[in-house]
Amino acid sequence: MKTITKLSASLLCLAIAQAVSAQTQGPQGADTADQTGLADIVVTATRQSTNLQDTPIAITAVTSEALEERGLKSVADLTTTVPNAYFRRTQGAFGPGVSAFIRGIGQGDTNIGLDPAVSFYVDDVYYPILLGSNFDLLDLDHVEVLRGPQGTLFGRNSLAGAVNIVSKQPRFDEASAYGEVTVGNYNRVDLRAGFNMPLGENVALMVSGVSKKRTGYQKMLDFTCEMTRLGKTSLIGNVPPADSLLQNTPGFTAGDCTIGHLGGEDVRAVRGSIAFKPADNIKLTITGDYTQDNSENAADSTLEIDPARVSAQINTTFNYFGVLYDKRFETGDPFTTYENYNDPITAGTVIGKTANFPASLYYNGQKVNGVSTRGGYRLNPYGDLQNWGVSGKLEVGLTDQIDLTGIVAYRHLHEIHTYAQDGTPILTEMTVNDVTNNYTTAELRLAGKMDWIDWTAGGFYFDADGIQHAKVISPRSSVQRTLYNTFNPVSKAVYANATVHPFGDKLGIVLGARYSDDKRAVSLTNLVDITPNVADIKFAVTPAATKFNWKVGLNYEVSSNILLYASAATGYTPPSYNPRPLQPTQVQQFAGNDDIAYEVGYKVDLFDRRLRVNSALFYTDFKTRPTSIGGQELSLSVTQDGTGPSTLIPLAGGPAGSTNCRAYNAATDGPRNGTTTGVTCIGRTYYQNTPAKVWGFESEVTAEPVEGLLINGSVGYNKVTSPDLYRRAVNRRQANPRWQASGGIQYEIQGAPLGGTITPRLDWSYQSSSTSGSTLQTRWNQSAYSLFNGRITYKMKDEGFSLAVGATNLFDKLYYLNYFVYQDSAGDGQVEAQPGAPRQWYLTLSKSF
Repeated sequence: MKTITKLSASLLCLAIAQAVSAQTQGPQGADTADQTGLADIVVTATRQSTNLQDTPIAITAVTSEALEERGLKSVADLTTTVPNAYFRRTQGAFGPGVSAFIRGIGQGDTNIGLDPAVSFYVDDVYYPILLGSNFDLLDLDHVEVLRGPQGTLFGRNSLAGAVNIVSKQPRFDEASAYGEVTVGNYNRVDLRAGFNMPLGENVALMVSGVSKKRTGYQKMLDFTCEMTRLGKTSLIGNVPPADSLLQNTPGFTAGDCTIGHLGGEDVRAVRGSIAFKPADNIKLTITGDYTQDNSENAADSTLEIDPARVSAQINTTFNYFGVLYDKRFETGDPFTTYENYNDPITAGTVIGKTANFPASLYYNGQKVNGVSTRGGYRLNPYGDLQNWGVSGKLEVGLTDQIDLTGIVAYRHLHEIHTYAQDGTPILTEMTVNDVTNNYTTAELRLAGKMDWIDWTAGGFYFDADGIQHAKVISPRSSVQRTLYNTFNPVSKAVYANATVHPFGDKLGIVLGARYSDDKRAVSLTNLVDITPNVADIKFAVTPAATKFNWKVGLNYEVSSNILLYASAATGYTPPSYNPRPLQPTQVQQFAGNDDIAYEVGYKVDLFDRRLRVNSALFYTDFKTRPTSIGGQELSLSVTQDGTGPSTLIPLAGGPAGSTNCRAYNAATDGPRNGTTTGVTCIGRTYYQNTPAKVWGFESEVTAEPVEGLLINGSVGYNKVTSPDLYRRAVNRRQANPRWQASGGIQYEIQGAPLGGTITPRLDWSYQSSSTSGSTLQTRWNQSAYSLFNGRITYKMKDEGFSLAVGATNLFDKLYYLNYFVYQDSAGDGQVEAQPGAPRQWYLTLSKSF
């Protein structure tokens, strides 16, 4: 790190020396610089259009051309090019969304009761939740990733930063169209098309659409069929085939036992905008979009099953089929699983006590209103998401120096996702979530640019109505829960931001403030059906708070190519509640996140703009940080014989009445003979404030040493320290690598056949090791790894034609996106992980008109 810091300082000194030299040579050098080198990038991070190099914020701006060259198609792909930004497609029980972290701060849980720490805006429209937020980068102009708190201008949930997605807008000057087809392995077929059409001098229409289809890279195997194929019939027991069409006969080939896939994609989306310009100073744009996503669930591998950690209740279920939950259900291949999202035990079945195992507390034959509700469930291993919205944006030039902008939007999301956690054909636990979210946003702002001040002021309003209906089907926990949650968050805010130039253009003083009023009315019911003596949980809460956010900064232009800046800024998330209470002791409200970040940085262009270096150092004081603490506690209403955990211990620092539980101990608790009175432990989740400190740096370099050769690179480091991390096996945030780096190189070769060009490109991304979050084991942490992507593009620019062939994960690196170490929980013996995609190749043909 010292070497990088010294290099960064050396580059800054070199830039200042160059600036002094350029000034002594007069304006001729400046004129030449304007005509050559790296292009300017216009961003709207300050809610005004500014040059990236003149904006005193740590921003990565990726243009549509760069997105195409690097093969980036979704928000989750940005993690390979943005330093200190960790974006992933959410996994497992969290459904289709994106896990977003910037500078070590973020949120990976898509539950509607938990706010993200990174805000998302698409064409000035706010997206409030992570669920459904892995946007396809469709017909974009550019993407801006703002690092550090953006509480004054972007408001709620901009604690760590913001992602500002800017689409291409209708053009009034000429008609145009494009089409693109991509094919690849795993039966990939992507179609993209769009057009722009002027409808007179003052009206223009732009429409674009996409369809993406790809079979998953993980095979779902029929366990009975596969054991027969491998000649291991003694391991089958009485486990029935998952697919009645499969025949247990000799002579199987590798594909015969495949009953489905995980990790695939099935998405269709369309977007349309119509713009009206009745006068030179007035423009109204109306936009509508619709997305349908039926993609397969994420690939999920069972890496290990430890029979010694498996509870008696789980083996009671497996023993019904003459097997145990053991290593026979490990496939040995991360790209296969025996999971089939099916409960093979029919509804109404009673599993009684045997010589080796107790009676099932789940399959007990009880009924609700005369109907057997336990057993026989079969869920779909794919999602069902509809996400659509309409928005209007009015832009009025009130004077030559003052603009008025108004944005109104309505959006609707409905999503169903499922998850099965054990990787076997016998059910231990499955979940299904059905979420609907409707929300309205409105923003009105004024912006002005004058000789001595650039300023923005406005107001923001957000109102949502949502419903979550979820079911947990859990023989391992002996319960079946149904959750019904309604929520109505409302947010109002006013803000102002200004850059003052008291002594000319070179020195700028930044002052910003925002006042926010947030509340969230919540009504939650968590029902446990047909379990004797287990009380339902019902509560209504309205977490509410007002918040004042501020920003101060100082920036100085050493020359037209060098900007130095320093700033301090705050961010926040609204107060919330525990969205997963299992009993009344876990009903809890808690304060939102609150942080202050300090940052110094520079942005320089060197050698007639052939080299661009943007770097920043930061320190974040994470003052309020509610963190989820999991484990076990005493179930208040249930007792059983001595076959279960039987000691309760008051939980220090927990909510009133909460307890810890330990496992049954024969030496002190008496024999397991049905006469010992014990207690039942259930899962515990509560939130406590664990302040943290985060510090680090990042640097981005872009170079064009000669015409046609483009080199880019980035490096980021962040370190999080907090008291809660010292309770873990590794003192680091879960799934948050300290180091990230990336690099890319391409060269445009002239003189290809038919007057075209050939551009080979290679991209590299690296992340250091990251933890699984396990409090007990380190062996399930993800080791550091590098990924390489390659692409060769042939272009006929005058004809608007291009042909590209490429591959992602070029060297077929095996890595995991996430780990779930269920072995840390009572009664669970397995470790699940989500493998990243293997090498995938593609061929893309595009034509513009």
